[in-house]
Amino acid sequence: MNSDTVLCITDGGHDPYWNLAAEEYLLKEFSNPVFRLWRNSPSIIIGQNQNALAEINIDWVSSSQIPVVRRLTGGGAVFHDLGNVNFTFISRRLHGEDTYSMFKRFTRPVIDTLQGIGIDARLEGRNDLTIEGRKFSGNAIAIHKDRVLCHGCILFDASIGHLSEALKSRPEKFIGKAVSSNRSRVTNISEHLHSPLEISEFISLLKDHALSDRQAISDAGITEYAFTQADIEAIDRLADGKYRLDSWNYGKSPKYSISRVRKFPSGLVEIYADIDGGKISSIRIMGDYFFEAPTEELEAALSGCPYEKNAVTGILRRTGIARYISGTSPEEIAGMMF
Repeated sequence: MNSDTVLCITDGGHDPYWNLAAEEYLLKEFSNPVFRLWRNSPSIIIGQNQNALAEINIDWVSSSQIPVVRRLTGGGAVFHDLGNVNFTFISRRLHGEDTYSMFKRFTRPVIDTLQGIGIDARLEGRNDLTIEGRKFSGNAIAIHKDRVLCHGCILFDASIGHLSEALKSRPEKFIGKAVSSNRSRVTNISEHLHSPLEISEFISLLKDHALSDRQAISDAGITEYAFTQADIEAIDRLADGKYRLDSWNYGKSPKYSISRVRKFPSGLVEIYADIDGGKISSIRIMGDYFFEAPTEELEAALSGCPYEKNAVTGILRRTGIARYISGTSPEEIAGMMF
């Protein structure tokens, strides 16, 4: 098979742990471009760097026995159920392509699908697809070597009530915005249809538009791909060894002597640090920001640094802070800490 041939994967399994493991497997173990459509049973999916307990309604999650699964991409927490459609593009990163350009490239087939049935969908903000100003899809990105994964969760006929119950509204995200609740900010595509459309029909329409978009998908050919037994076993191992573990999904609550939270245009950033003997003895950086390089690298660079603004700023300049927290400068992140 030509390594540029697009693999089209439409799998019917709804296990969120397995599906998120499959995303990482396809990004890191395959060389071909991929377009994938998939759905999850009810679950909360959080961004790689988020503080799970700050994002979810733990009492509702526990009583409803809803799994919380951490994904490999950045961005914010979302509620999944079978009224959602999830899509994934994996391809080579284009030379000079920034985060916004990637979102624009990979969300265009979704916008085109909806405009084709008379719905005025738009890409707004950093990563949201909206109808009449209300969000119906959030999208996130992960980069591995020269490959980029962009996936999104589309609210087609999802339970908005469960979404509102599952996720906390954090007021610091909405400074300067007149918004009151998760429920008021989102919408289902089904609310805007001009004629009846089943979710299976929408999936077929989206697939047709995605596979004909030569910006999102290469023109080297397309083949339907079913996971082999070897693929399934490898994804099972990854799911069991990572995505089903509380240590991955919840992590440890950060211990700190200082804590800072700030909303940037590119997302919420939270910094928790312990200071000992005038130095940063430990640091955790969390949030719903996007990134190109692992946050752990930045935390390691700052550990042991003198707790002085100039020293911290210097490290952030040398490491290239925008690789770790997109859309920020060394001065902005250092300014949070002092």
